[in-house]
Order: sequence, then C-alpha cells, then structure tokens
Amino acid sequence: MNIFNMHLLNVFRRSVFRLAVQNGPKRELYLKPSNVIICRRLILSAWLNKDASPCDTEKLDLDGWKHVVQSAMPEEMNERKESEEDPKLAAAREFFETLRLWGRDVPENITEEQLKALAECPTKSSKRKYLNYLAKKELMKKARKEKKEKRKEAKKELMQNANDNKDSEVKNTFLLKFWSRSEDAIYNWRAAQSMTFGQPLVFDMDYESYMSNRELQNAVKQMLECEGANRKSKDPFHLHYCSLKEDGSYMKQFIKCYGEAWEKLLVTVTEKPHFEIFPRDQLVYLTSDSPNIMKTFEHDKIYIIGCLVDKSIQTGISLGRAKRLNLSTARLPLDEYLDWEGGAKVLTLDQMINILLTLKDTGDWKQALQFVPQRKHSGFVEIDSYSKQQVDSWKKTNLYRRKDSQEKSYNSLRRVQHKKWWEDVF
Repeated sequence: MNIFNMHLLNVFRRSVFRLAVQNGPKRELYLKPSNVIICRRLILSAWLNKDASPCDTEKLDLDGWKHVVQSAMPEEMNERKESEEDPKLAAAREFFETLRLWGRDVPENITEEQLKALAECPTKSSKRKYLNYLAKKELMKKARKEKKEKRKEAKKELMQNANDNKDSEVKNTFLLKFWSRSEDAIYNWRAAQSMTFGQPLVFDMDYESYMSNRELQNAVKQMLECEGANRKSKDPFHLHYCSLKEDGSYMKQFIKCYGEAWEKLLVTVTEKPHFEIFPRDQLVYLTSDSPNIMKTFEHDKIYIIGCLVDKSIQTGISLGRAKRLNLSTARLPLDEYLDWEGGAKVLTLDQMINILLTLKDTGDWKQALQFVPQRKHSGFVEIDSYSKQQVDSWKKTNLYRRKDSQEKSYNSLRRVQHKKWWEDVF
C-alpha cells in the first residue's frame, strides 16, 4: 500500500511539472472555481507501466471500488450494524446467547419475530419464561416429526409384509371406511349454506392494542377452534370477522396459521365495524361485565363476541366499548345455574361458541353449560337450593301474598287475646 501511495505522489509531481513547463508561470497552476470539475475518477499516468507508451492512461473508478469493498465485507459486520441501529434487539440476542451458553432451556434457533417478542418482555423472568416456552414448543415439534416418521415406517413394513404373505387371510371389509375428504365436503356444504341462510355471529377483532404478541397468538388459535366447531355443527352460524385490518397483526397471524386455506375459508371477513353492517337494535354484545342476564337464546338477534384474550383480566373493556357504541349487552347466567367457586367469570372463545351452538340447537342451559370447565365450579345448582332471584320472583306471586296476609291476621288476633287476658288479671 505504501508503494502504491509513493507512485501516486510521483505521478502528481510529474504532471504538475509538465503543466508548469507548458504554461510558464506558477500562478496559472491554481485552479479557478469555474474550471473545477467534480469527478471521482483518478487518472493514472502510464509511466507506472514501463512497457506502455506515455500517452496511454488508466482510469480507476472509486465508486466501483467502494462497492466491491462493501460487498466483500463479512456478514458479521452487517449484523453488527443492524444491531447498532436497534439496541433492543441486540440486547435480546445477547441475552439469548448467554442463556444458551449457560445450558438453560432455550430453543436452538430463534426467528426475527420471536426475537422482537423477546425484546418486548419487560423483565428478565418474563424473558426466561418466554424462551422456556419456545424451547418446549420446539421439542413438541420434533416429537411430532419423529412420530410421523415412525408411523410411515410402520406402514411401509405392513405393506411389505402384506405383499410377502399373499396367502394370508383377507381383511373383513363389511364396514367400509368413511373417508375424511367426503366428511369435509359435508361440513363445507353446511358452512356454505349458513353463509346464505344461517344466523350471523360476529367476532369483534378491534382489540389488537389491548393484547401482547403472545396473547394475540393464543386468540388466533382459539379462533381456529371456533371455526372448526362451527363448521362441524348441525346448524352452523354465519361467522363475521369485523374490524379486521389487512395490515394488522391479526391478519398476519391468520395467514401464518391457515396458509393457502385462508382464501378458501367460508367466513365473511371485513374491515367495517359491526354497527355499520347490521342494525343496532338487533345487536347484543356478550360480555361477562354486563348487568343484564341472558335468559333465553333469541334467534332473531345478532350476538357479538369480543375477540380478546387477556391474561391479566382487565375488567370493563368490552362493556365500555358496547356502551360507547350504544349497544345492548348481556351475560351468561353462570351464577344462576352453576355453583361458582370463585375467580373471574371469563370463558375462552371456543367455549363461548360451543355454548351458543348448543343453545341454538336445544335451548337447554344445563346441556349448554357443560362446556364450562369443571375446575371453575363445583357442579350445577340443585333445585332445592333456591337462589335470591328465584325467591324474589316467588314473593311476587299471589300464593305468597295470600300466605303473608294470613300470617298477619293470625298475629293480630293473638295480640288482641293477650291484651284481654292482661286486663282480666288487673
């Protein structure tokens, strides 16, 4: 490199001396502003090459040389630049690497989305829990792959044994198998009919800002269960995913889970809110914070379920949204039918749609509330143990009024008799 610099210096001196000889005075060697030409090409004299003639010149493109040098840089330097631009991701990656070196339960590989979710965790304990969750998830995927491979090998062995032992007994084919593709065709036909004649059921998807990335993934998994349960029912709902933004995190997660099947899904997806599609007097927002109890299932109403998974259980979010939109609300009669042990009366999305489907088909609350997990209650309320509401309703009947009037008259007669006895003594 030093030799190259010395050659450049010699070239510059010779070119200046040559100009001085041709032009004469030294004052003309200074360039005027009008004569300055901005160029990033350096003209090298051919005197560097002894074999070439003095008139030949070689041009070195500095921009091209810079591009070559940058392309030759290792990938580690580019990764360092990216980490310098986003310090949170760099800190999360360093935390992940240190835990892996210590031999903690972390996944072998981590994606950019998972790294961003790790950077959003507020504390170190939450980061460790998230990495532990990813490690378990990775192990489950590996176990599934191993099981699939074992099943394939077992099938191949069975086929080989069947081909080898052709003289063996023929299997009984009296009960033919009902293929899953024909079963799926029946379910899809029912779902297609529900989109024309079925009762609408709305999922309000305008809760992205209230959930973390992990809660949103859990919500999408529950929505997959809801769509499957609705498709397999006898009389499915016409599902509406309202307020679902195209560039939102909900849509990205749906496409990630469904893949190519998202375009074939028999569900109405729209960015419009539900109150712009349906009349307000038919809408009923189902929320556990509502003071109104849902007594019967009404087939002419359109029920709304808020697509919200909240681990911290922030009360009043869906109720406040319904009040702002001036919509009627209702809650399931959990206290009236179940002996609730304690805790928040919150159900998952798939449990809600199973309860509504059973109510729609049978109208029996006891059968519908079988989908409530048994860990949340100690059983159904017995008929003998009347609730407060049942006692209040019984007090309003004519039978109770007659008994009450009879007791009052009997007490007044006793008072009169007691007074007369007192007067006779004194």
